[in-house]
Amino acid sequence: MAGGHYVALSGMRTRLDELDRLASDLANVGTAGYKAERTGNRNVPRPAFDNALESAIDASLGERKLDARAGAIEPTGRNLDIAIEGRGFLAVDTPAGPRYTRNGHLTRGADGALVTADGAVVRGVDGPISVGTGSLSIDDDGTVTSDGVAVGKIAVVEFADPGALVRESGALLRGDATPTPVTAPVIRTGSLEQSNVSVVDRVAELTNVNRSFQALQKAVTILMNDVDGRAIETFGRR
Repeated sequence: MAGGHYVALSGMRTRLDELDRLASDLANVGTAGYKAERTGNRNVPRPAFDNALESAIDASLGERKLDARAGAIEPTGRNLDIAIEGRGFLAVDTPAGPRYTRNGHLTRGADGALVTADGAVVRGVDGPISVGTGSLSIDDDGTVTSDGVAVGKIAVVEFADPGALVRESGALLRGDATPTPVTAPVIRTGSLEQSNVSVVDRVAELTNVNRSFQALQKAVTILMNDVDGRAIETFGRR
């Protein structure tokens, strides 16, 4: 296969990967605390062709980076909904290990622990927070009270490079680096941070990706049907 075919086909594959990213962002527009992702493209030279065919360079999707910019904070009126102002993430414990999220839709677990909507246990500054069965409230500094008695303080952590966090599902993130505690977090109770996905931007990206895919598809068709066809016909007559 000629180098031009490789370039066009690899470009089409890259656009398909971009479509997956855009689909995930658009599907999570309504997910509290969801962070969009940004990517770029990179050239991937294939060593076997470096000397013989300089055009044999594939395009590949570049490294994904989390867009850690804050989303809009909207009131919900629910006393166990919280939103972090500024930097930081809630630290939670899952069966797969520690994870991080900006989705502050919290609830009381069956065992009396403070958990996220998907069941992850919210970490406290001094360990898991047992809220019991009393009436719950959360102060602006993250202190949790049950029937007026403080039972713990929600741990908020931050990363030197939050863009390096890896999405596992929805607003749940995994980090390989060691986080540092936020000493004075500002928490807004009765509110949730919304997704930072811009629907307008994503639709514009989707349009561009679709158009470039169609252009590459047309290029492949021309290369295979016209150029290769003429070459076969010409050499066949000799």
